[in-house]
Amino acid sequence: MRFEVLATDYDGTIAHDGRVSANVIDAFLRLRRMERKLVLVTGRELDDLMRACCYLDVFDLIVAENGALLYSPRPPTEFPLALPPPASFVAKLRARGVAPLSCGRIVVATWQPHEQTVLEVIREEGLELEMIFNKGAIMILPSGINKGTGLCAALAELHVGAGSVVGVGDAENDHSLLGACAFGVAVANAVSSLKNRADLVTAAPRGEGVIELCERLLNGNLPCVEKMSPLFWG
Repeated sequence: MRFEVLATDYDGTIAHDGRVSANVIDAFLRLRRMERKLVLVTGRELDDLMRACCYLDVFDLIVAENGALLYSPRPPTEFPLALPPPASFVAKLRARGVAPLSCGRIVVATWQPHEQTVLEVIREEGLELEMIFNKGAIMILPSGINKGTGLCAALAELHVGAGSVVGVGDAENDHSLLGACAFGVAVANAVSSLKNRADLVTAAPRGEGVIELCERLLNGNLPCVEKMSPLFWG
């Protein structure tokens, strides 16, 4: 089967310590030359991602803020996929001593062990928000927003069906990403739960594992997987 799109996580997958190697970008460019599309799906806020990565133009679309924001590099265009929480929510978190605390276009993010305080404030404010964990980080988003829903929006923009997409990631918040793809891959350094649900685990970690996956895509060397349909793992 020929897969048309590679959807990849950023930190811990293509990036190590926040940086992407030239070898990974070279593999992506080879995919593009073979008329494959690339979608970056990350929990990072867009401004932070722009500071960390100078290769964003290699992607056809970027899903940022863990599914809450769609960004097109060419031309630079943002499409919010949800509404941000009210300012009172963020103010109350700060008043309760939740720090560090960052706010993107939609996402609000902090770190463990603040999850109990965050949950208390969500209840007090009467908001429909949920927490998504990523190796110690806590992302607070509108209920139902995740990497899978963000990827779905990106695929609709590209006019591509989920049945032709390979997804790759490393962390807890990548379950929804892999679940929204026809074929899910975990890099060798991924958390155990993601490896257990992936269709393939790469031999190498991080960027080297993604290069390995790109070679398989270029050579048509991915095993066939029978699935009823791609699922969202919210």
